[in-house]
Amino acid sequence: MDIFLAIATSFLIGFLITPILVRVLKKMQIMDAPGGRKIHDGFIPSMGGVAIIVATFISIFSWFQYQQLLEIRYFLAAFALIFFIGLRDDMVDLTAVQKLIGQLVATYMVVIMSDIRISSLYGFMGVYELPLLISYAITFFTIIALTNSFNLIDGLDGLAGTISLITFLFLGWWFINAGVESYGLFALILVGGIVSFLMFNWHPAKIFMGDTGSLSLGFALSTLTVLFIDTNGTMSEFQGWKFYAPIASGVALLIIPVYDTARIFTKRALKGKSPMAPDKGHVHHFLLRMGMRHDQVTLTLGLIKIAFIVLIFAAHNLNDHILLPIVILSALAMGFRLDAITLKRVKEICRTSPPVLSINQKPKYLSKKPVIQSKILRNAKISNN
Repeated sequence: MDIFLAIATSFLIGFLITPILVRVLKKMQIMDAPGGRKIHDGFIPSMGGVAIIVATFISIFSWFQYQQLLEIRYFLAAFALIFFIGLRDDMVDLTAVQKLIGQLVATYMVVIMSDIRISSLYGFMGVYELPLLISYAITFFTIIALTNSFNLIDGLDGLAGTISLITFLFLGWWFINAGVESYGLFALILVGGIVSFLMFNWHPAKIFMGDTGSLSLGFALSTLTVLFIDTNGTMSEFQGWKFYAPIASGVALLIIPVYDTARIFTKRALKGKSPMAPDKGHVHHFLLRMGMRHDQVTLTLGLIKIAFIVLIFAAHNLNDHILLPIVILSALAMGFRLDAITLKRVKEICRTSPPVLSINQKPKYLSKKPVIQSKILRNAKISNN
């Protein structure tokens, strides 16, 4: 019962404060302007992540027992730090180095102080327990890379919220089922806040989550996914629902941001561009070019995400040697298929639509200014009447 009350609390608080936040941000003129690689029209308030995170913390401190707070105190502190970094970045743009330093500090708190890390490869390629320094290095890279990968998909109404909602819902259920109740309850409380936010972020969005939300949710997702991988890899089959391919299962949980980032970085590198150069080459941009609406793209990618979760459930008895290639090949097949469909659709649109120049082109007899000879002007009689 406490779980449902905690979720309801975060939902209700988020639902109440989000419209207030919209009005305040409009008054303060803290809004996301259209143009460039932005795909929205008009000025939309950003920093909507404030509502999600504030609602989450209020619910946590209302329903968590003291011992539960102690168990996740370093994680909560790191989560709060990332929240303030995102908040600051939304108000005054931080440099990439400044954000990276903040992320390193937050990651240190969860990896070193909370001991949330990938401690093993769980038999993949014959490797089990990892040396401590290698474990730290892999986990630092994983958390920071996944945090920023999730931040990159926040470019469409409802997309980041929907993807994180599905993942937190799964992780919350799994952690509670596995006896890791503090982190499970945290994930489910976030679900309540995200649902309330999506009611205002669904297309056409009245507010965006901004880096305040996307960095915070991305950090929580990456940290909890690392915890899921390690807990799942070291638990006995009697502790809960065990996935025998922990690495593949973790990749499947974040398949949308992982695939999108790998794809876009590879394409930029092959073109000789900086991997960090912004453009409109993300998966959601391609789907929009097919003529799909924001909500249709969001639902499509959400269904793909659910399909990968169903896959790891159906193949939970397989190990990483088998399931990891299946997950990777499935993602590649999905990507090639989407690219092919998009290209075909764009060609159809180009073939059936009249060229833009022909629409705006003036008739030939109006395309040039009339030329009047000076001799005619001299001989002309101009009447003042």
